[in-house]
Amino acid sequence: MAGKSNCRTNCDLCGHYAYDEEEECYFCDMNLDEDEMMRFLTGSNDNCHYFQLYDEYAVVRHQM
Repeated sequence: MAGKSNCRTNCDLCGHYAYDEEEECYFCDMNLDEDEMMRFLTGSNDNCHYFQLYDEYAVVRHQM
């Protein structure tokens, strides 16, 4: 489900927050229910249980 978000605390750092080049906006690629989507769209999603820190260097550190 796609939608713009104003939540800067979690979404910008989340691995599930992706950019759609065709729509030119960011969206959460998790299957959110109606209440979760409303919190996502209003930016009051401070306590998202889908949040997963995006760490692009995790694989490299694991290989060392």
